[in-house]
Amino acid sequence: MSSRDTVLGRVRRALADVPREERPDDVPVVRDYLQVHGERTPARTADLLAENLADYRALVHRCSPGDVPGLIARLLADRGARTVVVPEGLPAEWLAEATGVELVPDTPESTPAELDAKDSVVTGCAVAIAETGTIVLDGGSAQGRRRITLVPDHHICVVRVPEQVVDSVPQGLERLNPARPLTWISGPSATSDIELDRVEGVHGPRTLEVILVEG
Repeated sequence: MSSRDTVLGRVRRALADVPREERPDDVPVVRDYLQVHGERTPARTADLLAENLADYRALVHRCSPGDVPGLIARLLADRGARTVVVPEGLPAEWLAEATGVELVPDTPESTPAELDAKDSVVTGCAVAIAETGTIVLDGGSAQGRRRITLVPDHHICVVRVPEQVVDSVPQGLERLNPARPLTWISGPSATSDIELDRVEGVHGPRTLEVILVEG
């Protein structure tokens, strides 16, 4: 007997008492699991997000709205960035102080090779999940196409606190449309081989910087 036969046999036995005409939607599924693990104030939720982002080796910065342009300009200068991909809808003031940098709009014509030649990308996000240290993009305003956050080696992501931050994955899912192109990011791109040697920048940016804009 093959492994396939074994698996299918177990499935048939598990479904033996299910009427043939029954459809999955005919039986309600109890979803009484915890939405959030513990109770937190918005400030504590933001602290947990920052902690878990850093644990995933993202670089976390916290500032007020008025400090965003100067901080982004400094991060780009520290990186030596000369070209920055800018998605549609990104607030113009965020890059107002980034002098000496070419702003490259996100367009459908941009090829992976062209994006690979760009130094950085600056985006917003759809939602950030504190318990998992995850940033979710859905291709909406200020986020652009998925590839602009996967090809350039340096991604700066701006998160508005507290309105874009939730405690848990279930809360995050409530805010997202599954029909949109969702990209879930937990730290910079990384993988490990069988010896557990960590390699970063394999299938996404090598450096992820998250700016938590509070207030």
